[in-house]
Amino acid sequence: MTIVKSRPFRDKQGKILLEGRRLIADALKAGAVPKVFFFSRLEYIKELPVDKLKGVSLIKVKFEDIKDWSDLVTPQGILGIFAKPDHVTMTYPKTQLQHSLPLFLICDNLRDPGNLGTILRSAAGAGCSKVLLTKGCVDPWEPKVLRAGMGAHFQVPVINNLEWGTVPDYLPPDTRVYVADNCGLYARAQQSNKASDHGWVCDRRFLKFHKYEEGAEEDLETAARKGWLPELEVQSYDVNWAEPPAAVVVGGETHGVSLESLQLAESTGGKRLLIPVVPGVDSLNSAMAASILLFEGKRQLRLQVERLSRAAGADGHRGSPV
Repeated sequence: MTIVKSRPFRDKQGKILLEGRRLIADALKAGAVPKVFFFSRLEYIKELPVDKLKGVSLIKVKFEDIKDWSDLVTPQGILGIFAKPDHVTMTYPKTQLQHSLPLFLICDNLRDPGNLGTILRSAAGAGCSKVLLTKGCVDPWEPKVLRAGMGAHFQVPVINNLEWGTVPDYLPPDTRVYVADNCGLYARAQQSNKASDHGWVCDRRFLKFHKYEEGAEEDLETAARKGWLPELEVQSYDVNWAEPPAAVVVGGETHGVSLESLQLAESTGGKRLLIPVVPGVDSLNSAMAASILLFEGKRQLRLQVERLSRAAGADGHRGSPV
């Protein structure tokens, strides 16, 4: 049980650990394949669908053992080892598919398990089509992420450990990629008009990769002219950007977004989306920023559908015989 909680084991053996009756039931319903169940009371197994238990090892243990293995404050008496789910073969809930939007989330350098789990819940709640995780993100199958996700892993496709070069392969053609900008407001206040148009101050951390000294505005402008620092316009998050299909990149709080994410946004005609906060207040938590952007994207897409519906109705009325 200790070994199965480690990422190297999950990656090498292709197995994950799920705990609790609800999470296990969600996984079974989505088509995840169980290998072993450890349980303290027989009724916990009887609650599970019989047809899903064929060929599964069922091992009854003392509740004290479950408590030793559990990550929960109040263990539920059942743990399951599953084959790591493949998004291609999973069966996601019909209601989720019916409400799916042409909206995609890309997680970049997200290291905090609680944040990632919360983000996955928001992605499922907003109706995201897919969540992509680049290399450097925390493993979505880590127990803490699973707990925070509350079953979202089995409601929305989650594809992890992606190289940036392969990210476009998982997006529809013509997807515009937008980057969550957590310091564009500071950029506008601190830099010249020319620099602030592109939020260059946010990219100071990239200078070290290219042997520039921090601090000089001229260096930022030189970097942009030399072409390695993408020139991305900063716009407010509540201005129309969710033209389908659209993808949003959210970075971790420590490392922020990567240079590759900015390059992808530039190559697709995307922008930096600024969520303005009161001056002096630190940038928003990654999970909060992701939630705001996803639900704002959902709102914009809904308004577009309503406008098209009204326009179609008006055209129909004008074309109808009097």
